[in-house]
Amino acid sequence: MLPSDAPVVLLQHHGLDNLGGKTGLALLRYRSGPVLAVVDPAHAGGDLAAITGIPRAVPVIASVAEALPLLPPGPVWAVVGLAPSGGRLPAEVHRDLAAALAGGLSVASGLHTRLGEDPTLAALLQPGRRIWDLRREPADPVVGAARAAGLPGRRLLAVGSDMSVGKMSACLELQAAARRAGRDARFVATGQAGILIAGTGVALDAVRVDYAAGAVEQAVLAAASGADGETLVLVEGQGSFCHPGSTATLPLLRGSQPTDLLLVHRAGQTAIRNLPHIPLPPLPQLIATMEAMATLARPVDAPHPPARVVAIALNTAHLDDAAAAKAVAETRDLTGLPCHDPVREGGDGLLAALSQPRQPRES
Repeated sequence: MLPSDAPVVLLQHHGLDNLGGKTGLALLRYRSGPVLAVVDPAHAGGDLAAITGIPRAVPVIASVAEALPLLPPGPVWAVVGLAPSGGRLPAEVHRDLAAALAGGLSVASGLHTRLGEDPTLAALLQPGRRIWDLRREPADPVVGAARAAGLPGRRLLAVGSDMSVGKMSACLELQAAARRAGRDARFVATGQAGILIAGTGVALDAVRVDYAAGAVEQAVLAAASGADGETLVLVEGQGSFCHPGSTATLPLLRGSQPTDLLLVHRAGQTAIRNLPHIPLPPLPQLIATMEAMATLARPVDAPHPPARVVAIALNTAHLDDAAAAKAVAETRDLTGLPCHDPVREGGDGLLAALSQPRQPRES
């Protein structure tokens, strides 16, 4: 586990201005603990806020060697902030991880490449420091059995029209809004960035498919421990029903047994981002499909009706203010549902939508 107040150095090699570095960008935006430096040779010396749009004053440097003199005494973590295709470790990141370990840092990574099993890196680990490979299956995997259906309170699952559209960000913005309103809101992380931010969760893509729903179920049950009827459990989504390479959404739906769904979509997107020959269905059709899936595999005595899409979180990061407002209004008109960009405007609008009584959907 990465302590929430631990100082970190983010390894963002060539990922500071693109989705390849989305893990580190999420930590920069949402992690409350100190970030001492960002390592990205492509942007060394640049202004972090100007490069990323994230208002955080952190130096951008070329290597871990440059970071070491800047670090305070005591435990510091070097965190891999990249999410490359296939989850494999780039060679230049390996070199900086070696420098970090030799310099007395602990390291954390959510990549498929396990740092602790690398003999070169393991040999450099200093006494009292750790290598945390968080992308691991739970030690005692179980098969899902819809146990979360009986929990009190609301459980919201973020579901995306594509990968990397902002499902985690929407949940974290919604959690922040709920806490500002004095409401008990708990976040269930299911991917590497969310786990690094929250400190706990389940790395869903490291779990064998037979146990995936069970792993989500166990994480939701743990997060809801001691909850009451007013508690809001927010489950980070992964993947997409629309992506031909994704299998993550179904076990999330089965394991969390949500009472509500939040559809997350990038404004104007009409096809899978990396597979332009795979079209996205119209949003009303996608909503109907998601809601139909949510009616299946539920206990007959579930205390809540099947989940409905309560709102749309629209990612407008690529638009200016006027175009973003227009896209939100058009999406609201198209679907008849509340629509907000939670990163741009905060999660209060989504929280208000979730707080409304459920209305029958017009056919």
